[in-house]
Amino acid sequence: MPDFAHESLHHPGLVAGVDEAGRGPLAGPVVAAAVILHVENCPQGLDDSKKLSATRRAALEVEIKDRAVCWGLGVASVEEIDRLNILWATMLAMTRAVAALGRDCAHVLVDGNRCPDWPHASSAIVGGDAKSLSIAAASILAKEARDRMMVEAAVRHPHYGWASNKGYGSAQHLAALRTHGPTPLHRRSFAPVAQLVLF
Repeated sequence: MPDFAHESLHHPGLVAGVDEAGRGPLAGPVVAAAVILHVENCPQGLDDSKKLSATRRAALEVEIKDRAVCWGLGVASVEEIDRLNILWATMLAMTRAVAALGRDCAHVLVDGNRCPDWPHASSAIVGGDAKSLSIAAASILAKEARDRMMVEAAVRHPHYGWASNKGYGSAQHLAALRTHGPTPLHRRSFAPVAQLVLF
């Protein structure tokens, strides 16, 4: 289970955890979250968002937003993903999430193997959402925010099954893409979209 061991290396000072959701889907933005937790008032049961049920994630999202010192979200659009590539769009979303905190951090812990090119002191932690409570909290906020975006988008584009697949390349999604073609939310730089559709 994640703990505060990585955060404690950088006390005193505010330490933020950062994670993203949506690098792999064929449609929709990539969303990042940044969270600074109260060590003394941390929600119980924080973990990598992928290990939690949808019900538990939703409950923890409310607790995190209520108890955290502060939190912020950053989004990189489909257009930015196609223009920059998914890696650099993810870095941009993370940078926007930290900026949305509205305060300076002593250190930023980033899930993954690299940090954005930014002025913040930071560390990349592979598998950080299963090691750091701050990153785990960020993973929950990022996933919940992005899932809501895709559920809302599914109302406008009902053929692709986004309410359930969240833009990932499920059989239903790929079949609908062949039949109906891409929407403005499809990532045209991603091979499964580019290979199925003539632009």
